[in-house]
Amino acid sequence: MQFSILTDYFGTYMEGFRGTILSSLIALAGSFLLGVLIAVFRITPVKALRWFGTGYTEFIRNIPLLLVVYIFYYGPSAFGMSLDGFTAGTIGLSVYTSAFIAEAIRAGIAAVPKGQTEAARSSGLTYVQTMIHVILPQAIKLVIPPLGNQFINLIKNSSVLTIVAGLDLMYFADIVNSDTFRTFDTYVFVALFYLVLTLPLSYGMRVWERRLQR
Repeated sequence: MQFSILTDYFGTYMEGFRGTILSSLIALAGSFLLGVLIAVFRITPVKALRWFGTGYTEFIRNIPLLLVVYIFYYGPSAFGMSLDGFTAGTIGLSVYTSAFIAEAIRAGIAAVPKGQTEAARSSGLTYVQTMIHVILPQAIKLVIPPLGNQFINLIKNSSVLTIVAGLDLMYFADIVNSDTFRTFDTYVFVALFYLVLTLPLSYGMRVWERRLQR
């Protein structure tokens, strides 16, 4: 192991590290909000929305993440637009992860006793108000572990941005590797940077889960 690679190219690693953090944070927020919306669509009494939610999750979950990113990277050109690699990759990552989050939240909603919905509706709340104020807070508490796993997977999956020059950690690691030809050393250091992100998140999700249980 040549630790001089880490010290000599620390600035390059950090540039990619910042790109990965930014992409992951945006995708975390986007995928969670979109996932909640799709989960509500999955169980809504409106058939058109329910069919859309089901079709969305089934389609997205059964195609590769790389293909989703390619759709957003190359697809807009058909309409005379273009997205840079970072934007296309982050959108693709958000859309892909949202389908899995939607399924987790839908399972949480199904676990909430139906009496909760009936009581809320009988008290005068609309369907949307019932979801926002009664059902979703309980459902999300029930699915903290799978949500945490999806968030960790999202951070690791952000490495797909390198395929479309998304200026992430892997993209800059490729630059370091091309300069040093020390492939093993280069990517071992990359693994350490990913651990800096995923281990605290994993620990934080466990702590949050225990507090909610109390």
